[in-house]
Amino acid sequence: MTLQKEIAHAMLQVGAVELNPTDLFTWASGIKSPIYCDTRLTISDPVIRKQIANGLAANIKEFFPETEVVAGTATAGIPHAAWVSDILQLPMVYVRSKAKEHGRGNQIEGKYAAGQKVVVVEDIVSTGGSSITAVEALRAAGCEVVGVVCVYTYNLPKAEKAFDEIGVKYVSLTNFDYLVEAASESGTISEDQIPFLKEWHVKLKAGEL
Repeated sequence: MTLQKEIAHAMLQVGAVELNPTDLFTWASGIKSPIYCDTRLTISDPVIRKQIANGLAANIKEFFPETEVVAGTATAGIPHAAWVSDILQLPMVYVRSKAKEHGRGNQIEGKYAAGQKVVVVEDIVSTGGSSITAVEALRAAGCEVVGVVCVYTYNLPKAEKAFDEIGVKYVSLTNFDYLVEAASESGTISEDQIPFLKEWHVKLKAGEL
């Protein structure tokens, strides 16, 4: 079994992903979706969180070996970044969505230096907005962002375009297609529900929802 499939199975196992083609979830954007992801639930399972951390660390070693600092996005990326930085034995920082309005007014917390090569750790990439906010904050602080790694992505063209526009590569542990396969294999969904899920994903990617 591939790592992508293993992570998808793990997310389903811990309840971090719910697939329900008959009773749709409503996202904050108003989109009706047959899938709901909450990767925060993975941090409560010692085995699964270690599996994810090892996978993220492996992706950093493979795709961004020059990394000097690991940066987590607040808040969901922070625990994953902490475990990954420990595996890689690298410094860690985290990036807020905006600067604090009190104290030192920091947006980036932790010790870093201008010119250091940083990889951003995110939980989920949908349109890429929060990751790109972190990239921009790090660049404004003088850091060189070498890439973004995440646990899950919807593989949306909007995200691909957004990352291309800022010149940053992103790599995910798993995605929607692997989740559907894993859900089918585990009996979470039935075979006759797969066409609806795939059609919904095509419409989502085309911006028709």
